[in-house]
Order: sequence, then structure tokens, then C-alpha cells
Amino acid sequence: MGKSSLVNALTGHRALARASNTPGRTKQLNFFNLDDRLGMVDMPGYGYAQAAKAVKRDWQGLMFDFLRGRPTLRRVVLLLDARIPFKDSDHAVMKLLDRAAVTYQLVLTKADAVKPAGLATKLGLTEAVARRHAAAYPFVLVTSSETGAGMAELRASLGELALPARA
Repeated sequence: MGKSSLVNALTGHRALARASNTPGRTKQLNFFNLDDRLGMVDMPGYGYAQAAKAVKRDWQGLMFDFLRGRPTLRRVVLLLDARIPFKDSDHAVMKLLDRAAVTYQLVLTKADAVKPAGLATKLGLTEAVARRHAAAYPFVLVTSSETGAGMAELRASLGELALPARA
């Protein structure tokens, strides 16, 4: 369960974002308007996906073109699988976001698949990594779209970014 599953769990809609058991199924930018107060974009993954390297490069170009020069962009949510170590691609995207001065928040996903001690270690490591990056939001969230853990915290964090309700 990856990005699309998290979007579904976050919004409370089971099939808003199309989820798949195969990583890398998101191949385009998928826009979601949340009550005219917050826009969310599900982007292709930059790391593991079952796709040709040229296709991954195209996705990355699409992503980075979208992120560049967006004054209304309040925060990128960078999802990291709690089960696996940091990858070179994770560090590369964080450096890119730092250089672009795009605020981002690290969110550990799939927390239900990690034992508590391992999750605590991963969280500590992730918080240390976040502290070394200028554009990283200071709070790392831990989530599971399977159990719903951390969804309220993620909703609250994103809710702070929403426009005021219309009268």
C-alpha cells in the first residue's frame, strides 16, 4: 500500500485514488480538490517502480517541472516506506527540494508492517535526516493506510495549510 492508498485513507474515500499492488502504477499527475480549500496532487514515485529507466526519468522530469516555481505550493509530503532503508533517490530528492526552497514533510508509511522497536529506530533516523535539510518540515509523521494509524495527525498537519472556509 503506497501513495494512492495513503490518499484514500487520508480522504476517507476507498477508491478516490486508484491503488495497485504493483509499485509505480501512478504515471501522471492526479489532482484532487479537497472542499475548495486544499489541493492535493498524487505524483509518480521517484524511487522503486517496475518501469524502464527512461520512463522513470520522464516521470521525474514531469514531477520536477510541476514543483518548480509554484508560489501556491505550501508543502510537499515525501512518503518513505518505513520497512526499507533510505535510498540514494530519497536523499537526491530531498537535496533537490532544499535547493528549490520547497518545504517538505517526511512521512513514514506502512508502519503496521514494522515491529515497534524497528519503527522507533526508523523514526529516529528519519528525524535526524530531516534536521540536516533546510527545507524539511521539522515533524516526521508515522502512518499506516492499512490500520489508519497517523491519519488524524497527517490530516491535521495538512489542514493547517488549507484556505479558510468560505462564508
